[in-house]
Amino acid sequence: MSNELRDFLTLSYEELEQLNLEAKEQRKNRVAPHVVQEERLKYLTDTKGVKAVTVLFSDLEGRLHMLDYDKKFLVKSWDNLTFDGSSIRGFTAQRESDLRLGIDWSAFYWAPADFFGSGKVLVFGEVIDKNGKFYSADIRGVLKQFAEEQYEQQGYTLNAANEIEGFLFQGVDAEQHYTETKKFEYVNTGGYYHSLPGDPLRTFIDTTAEVQRAMGFENEKDHPEVAPSQFEINYSYGEVLAAADQIQLYKLVCRQVATRMGLTASFLPKPVVGVNGSGMHTNVSISKDGKNLFWDPKGEENLSQFAWDFSDRILTYGSDICLLLNASVNAYRRLDPHFEAPNQIKTSATDRGSMVRIPIGNEKSSRVEVRSVSPDANPYLVLYSIFKSGLQGTAAKIENLRQAERFLPDNIYTALEDFRASEWTTKLLGADVKARYAELKQGSADRCPRLLGTFVKPAEVQYHHDVYNQFLWNKF
Repeated sequence: MSNELRDFLTLSYEELEQLNLEAKEQRKNRVAPHVVQEERLKYLTDTKGVKAVTVLFSDLEGRLHMLDYDKKFLVKSWDNLTFDGSSIRGFTAQRESDLRLGIDWSAFYWAPADFFGSGKVLVFGEVIDKNGKFYSADIRGVLKQFAEEQYEQQGYTLNAANEIEGFLFQGVDAEQHYTETKKFEYVNTGGYYHSLPGDPLRTFIDTTAEVQRAMGFENEKDHPEVAPSQFEINYSYGEVLAAADQIQLYKLVCRQVATRMGLTASFLPKPVVGVNGSGMHTNVSISKDGKNLFWDPKGEENLSQFAWDFSDRILTYGSDICLLLNASVNAYRRLDPHFEAPNQIKTSATDRGSMVRIPIGNEKSSRVEVRSVSPDANPYLVLYSIFKSGLQGTAAKIENLRQAERFLPDNIYTALEDFRASEWTTKLLGADVKARYAELKQGSADRCPRLLGTFVKPAEVQYHHDVYNQFLWNKF
């Protein structure tokens, strides 16, 4: 029976954008959770064309998981949704597998039917432990709690904007087949800012931008990047949790659009050697009462002392949190100084090889840019570690800290050692979650050659957390 014969909800892109922007405004204005919950439940109850609600959550490594609930069931049972956590890497052991899914009604999205199916809406979930509190390995919940505490205790709104680069390759599931093909095939070799109208890369970028716009992303610019078949699609900044959610949706939309075109959108940091890798430059700022606390027209580089102190603390913990910002074996290929790689633990307004850069800004846009982030990292871990380090860490007493000759790890083994030895990462995550994360990363590292060498090894891709599944993992 075709979908055309079923009366499921299908909205125009203009209608979708309006609904999503209204929901985004509610979130921005911190409308009371019970008010939003009541409104969403009423919408689901009254809108007969909605058949299912897709609940999204992320595991410890940042891989996005989705569960479809029948709408009628969800409306009746939204406060009693359970799932098997032992099947999610980094969550629970088999003996304690039951976890609960809460619904974050403020993180509600209407998605285009032509890419997500008619009659479906999306909402982000919160993993709840048996004691009714946020589950410690659900970093989205950890980030949400931290951001709410900062707002309630200090009046701070944490803001983030992420520039996420990726590659577009020939064929569906090109990453999963890399063990057989040993190569990725470009769809375009035009280069930076250049792609002919109507070619596959431009069509992909245009289509993805349309879907994002419909989902309330508030697009800014999009273009091919420096490397062949590389892309970047920029959108407006947001409050930190919403920004992290949008990263997950951005990658999901890119992959969905690419698959429909018979292609693969890849967020491996360095899938091809000899060309620029992909980064996720993370721009952050903090506001209070509508004022950007990072702006000071009289400050060095027009940055406030508050912002410089924030930046200094990030530099202090650069090596400690490197494994959180660069979460895969492949990520350390990107930290190569020959390709504008941000591998130097310093702050600069001009040097793009610096871990932290101070972009040109004004009262509204003044910010700090953390450049050493790879696009395959868990966005919730990235933003949590950056903001908590910048706000609650301690600046090292290193002479000329901002320009000292220090470098980030150039391989995952060194990053693992730094991460495990750090007292700060224990404070960030707690001993239990820290140990789980390190164990997952050690498992991936042990399945790959210790020396990166001069070409991408199949194991780097096969055991990458965005790619592997139970079948691939057990082929080791």
